[in-house]
Amino acid sequence: MSDSDNVIASLRGNLTATAASLLQELEELSRVIATARAEVVALRAEGLDEATIPTATDELAAIVQHTAQATHEILDACEQLETLAPKAEGDVADGMTTATTRIYEACAFQDITGQRIAKVVNALQTIEARIGKAKANLATQGVTTLTAPTLPATPGTPALAAPRRR
Repeated sequence: MSDSDNVIASLRGNLTATAASLLQELEELSRVIATARAEVVALRAEGLDEATIPTATDELAAIVQHTAQATHEILDACEQLETLAPKAEGDVADGMTTATTRIYEACAFQDITGQRIAKVVNALQTIEARIGKAKANLATQGVTTLTAPTLPATPGTPALAAPRRR
C-alpha cells in the first residue's frame, strides 16, 4: 500500500458524506487515468506508432480514388458501346446492350465500396485524433515516454491462458 493509500484509508472514517463522495469520484478519476495510460502503452506495444494509422488512412483513401477512377473509365467505355450498339445488327446489337447493362450493374459496387471505405477512413482518423489527445494529456502530466508493462511469466503457461475447470 502506498503512502497516499495509507493517508486515504486513515481519513476514510472521518469524512462527511460529501467528502466521501468527492473522494470516491477522485479515486474513479485516478482509475480512468491509469486505464488510459495502460491503453496508450498497449497501443504502442502492439506496434501502432505515429505512422501506422496515417499510412493506413492514406492507403484506403488512395484505394477509393483509384477504384473511382477505374470505374469512370469503365463507364466511359460502356457509353461508347451504347453509341455503337444501334449501328450493329440484330443479335449483336442486343448482346452489346445486354453486356453494357450488366457492366453498369457490376460497377455499382464501387460507390458502395467507396462509402464503406470512407467510414473506415473516418474511424481511423477519429482513433488517430484520440490517441493524439491522450498523448498530449499525458505529456501535460509530465509523461513523455511510455513503456509496456512486463508481466511475470509462468513457465509452461500460455500468455493468455483461460481458467481451467477442476
